Amino acid sequence: MPNLSGKVAVVTGGNSGIGYATAERFKKDGATVIITGRSQDRVQEAAGKLGVTGLVADVTSVAAIGALADQIRQQFAGVDILFINAGVFEPAPVGSISEEMFDRQMGINFKGALFTLEKFIPILNQGASVINLSSINAHTGMSNTAVYAASKAAMNSYTRTAATELSGRGIRVNAINPGPINTPIFGKTGMPEEQLNGFAGAMQEAVPMKRFGKPEEVANVAAFLASDEASYVTGSEYTVDGGAILNALVG
Repeated sequence: MPNLSGKVAVVTGGNSGIGYATAERFKKDGATVIITGRSQDRVQEAAGKLGVTGLVADVTSVAAIGALADQIRQQFAGVDILFINAGVFEPAPVGSISEEMFDRQMGINFKGALFTLEKFIPILNQGASVINLSSINAHTGMSNTAVYAASKAAMNSYTRTAATELSGRGIRVNAINPGPINTPIFGKTGMPEEQLNGFAGAMQEAVPMKRFGKPEEVANVAAFLASDEASYVTGSEYTVDGGAILNALVG
């Protein structure tokens, strides 16, 4: 089991889904954990259940991200693990993409992720681990995911460059590309329940393991990347998808 004792970990979007499961795993492995989110009520409820610190920050605001980093510096001095997890998914076919949808997904999934790291760089300790939550959609060309996939592909590209440029401080930057995971993100798409069920069924059928993943299965990989066991791993993408990308690549 990875040992995170003595490390300070920040998990953005940590009040539900993969973020919540990862915060729980980080704490189990010995880290001091801070979760963040946009909703005061949800963050405090999740923080109370987990027994961690909960802070409110809207990743669509660069100023709010900067204020969050300042607050964490004052309370915890430095950060050893930064899991950039906050994100949204809104499906739409090419030809019906609105400017508002584009701005929302790129603003949270890419701009928000990029500036989270930018604002936290000054408080990352020597040898820190940064983990970006991406998606296999960055590579699959799946229908109805054009903007979402582009936001994640952009994040993966930024991950590689950041890994190169931060290596002098011993900071490792990696990405996790989950496939279909059983989280609340799909229920927030606004799709009617019948359409959502059909969408979920089609995705599950495309997975060789014939099931959705569990948030804890992504958290396990995040815990490895956060730990000193991954001391020679940077600029990499780890796929956690039950083999879904295999079918996508072969059509």
